[in-house]
Amino acid sequence: MYLFRNIVLAAVVSGLVSGLILTVLQSYATIPLIIHAETFEGKGEEVGHSHSHAHDEGTPAHDHGDEGWTPADGTERFVYTAASNMLAGIGFALILLTAAEALGTLNGWRSGLMFGLAGFLAFSLAPGLGLPPELPGMPAADLAARQLWWFATAALTALGLGLLAYTKAPTLAVLGILSLVAPHLWGAPLPDTHETAVPLELHARFVASVFATSLLFWAMLGTVSGVVRARLRGGEEAYSNGAAEPVR
Repeated sequence: MYLFRNIVLAAVVSGLVSGLILTVLQSYATIPLIIHAETFEGKGEEVGHSHSHAHDEGTPAHDHGDEGWTPADGTERFVYTAASNMLAGIGFALILLTAAEALGTLNGWRSGLMFGLAGFLAFSLAPGLGLPPELPGMPAADLAARQLWWFATAALTALGLGLLAYTKAPTLAVLGILSLVAPHLWGAPLPDTHETAVPLELHARFVASVFATSLLFWAMLGTVSGVVRARLRGGEEAYSNGAAEPVR
């Protein structure tokens, strides 16, 4: 019971911290690019393009006509973005900590950082190689197909990294490599057209910014998870040795 409570507590702390930091980074690095790209949406529609809007993780949707309520620019957008990023951070931290416990737990900030970097590779970089982050006004393939490919890529990448890092058998190492490359050999779903009014250089800046902020997010998530988990584990050891309550 104490183990479960401590894992959840570590996930909440690391998710809140990393989610807030990600929001600050996005406010300067990615959200201005999204707002800039929105000015090209009408131009793309005038020439008959079909657009699908996909933003970087944790960024709320924007107002496109009658698509419903969206937060206003400024403080309201920041608050909703922060809440979304924190919730996502807590969820990812639970995945990270659960995987770490299954493989031997986190022993401090270094092991936490390594798991964080693995999370970046599995959940950001690998899927992003086939499905780069998109700006408003850019064409995209069917949403269900993209989501299925994303989840499959993330799962296979995590499996491949785990096999390479925690197994010694050559056959399992080969299986790990195949898991890493299989989604990309299959290929991500592509849109019917790549024509867009969004400038190529703007999209390139956006992709680089999303990967950079995501890397910092995962590094912070793993580092804080490792520090908090190592601190809480001391209380678990004291309790298992006969203490009435875990040491805080």
